[in-house]
Amino acid sequence: MPTHCYSQVLQLDIQGTPQAWITLEQAATHVAREAVAWFEGGGAPLAVLRGGFNVARGRQSVIEVPPIIALHGAAQVNLFDIVPAVTKPKLLRRDRHTCAYCGLVHAERDLQCEHIVPASRGGAWNWMNLVTACAACNGRKANRTPDEAGMPLVYLPYVPSRFESFLLEGRRIRADVHEWLALRLPKHSRLN
Repeated sequence: MPTHCYSQVLQLDIQGTPQAWITLEQAATHVAREAVAWFEGGGAPLAVLRGGFNVARGRQSVIEVPPIIALHGAAQVNLFDIVPAVTKPKLLRRDRHTCAYCGLVHAERDLQCEHIVPASRGGAWNWMNLVTACAACNGRKANRTPDEAGMPLVYLPYVPSRFESFLLEGRRIRADVHEWLALRLPKHSRLN
């Protein structure tokens, strides 16, 4: 796949913790301002951006944008206060498109976000109270807890780590960026 198909750069803090997905233009600005402490990316740049021609030097300006950049300075995000936002696509990816009750893998269109403790009974929309369920199991469980319905969970919910959250977003990223994130996943991650 051509390099230009990937338009997002993984921005890290200086310690290597993911901070954000940024555009090629934002990353090029960081490179041009020499704000990049270090970078990763399997040797090949994500993009090569060409600018104007400097007559005095006889050269065109060129900025190579790596797929992963770490910026100088303190982290912009306090990681201890951040819990990744729950979205249906991220939940389905966390649970590997597997129903928490029957254990079968389903197509995304056939799956639902299921509250372990029903929302009508005070169950929160959060990582620890949501699992993926097929329509049949979700309908069978209805407005009950798994114990009340006699439907034990085949896996337990968990809050994704920062590295998992960046993978769960489902962006089109190069294989080397995916591998870099995957190498930092916790052992309990279902993404391994």
